[in-house]
Amino acid sequence: MRPRSRTPEDPPLRDPGLYALTNHFRERLEQPGRYVSTRTVTEAIRRGQLRWNRTDGWRFALVDGGIRFVVVVSDTETDSPVVVTGWTEVADREAALEAGRFDPVDVDTIGLRAALSETPETTIPDRIRPRAVTRPFVVGGHRLETDPGEPFVRCVECGCRFRSKEAITSRRCRGPSAGR
Repeated sequence: MRPRSRTPEDPPLRDPGLYALTNHFRERLEQPGRYVSTRTVTEAIRRGQLRWNRTDGWRFALVDGGIRFVVVVSDTETDSPVVVTGWTEVADREAALEAGRFDPVDVDTIGLRAALSETPETTIPDRIRPRAVTRPFVVGGHRLETDPGEPFVRCVECGCRFRSKEAITSRRCRGPSAGR
């Protein structure tokens, strides 16, 4: 007799060793400014709060040192459970800085990336302006940074300026801009 198939409503398994990594997630592991790792995925699956989201499905969320690590998994549409994607959010800025795991640029990068993703089509100059991101992070093929007071992120490769994630992902990076 075959075991019953899992349904989307069944809570996912808490054994990180059972999960394969999707190619999408593997690519994210290598991008600057992502701050997710196989270790954080393992910890989120083992100890994180389990949440259901209508668009993503099951999520494990773990707050560690002021940073929330979110891991999206699926185990009903594939032959084995998979880690679909993952990201970070700032749960408590002061706690994140005190923990010492991330420096202020890292914390600003995490906060800025999350702000851009919350409402991708909306311009967010007031949420960009207070951030200092001097080590470029990648979104949509652009390597982005910003200085405090600037209401935009700037691609260090092509020089384009953006105020929303949609603007970033809808324009291809054309490499070094003229005069640089």
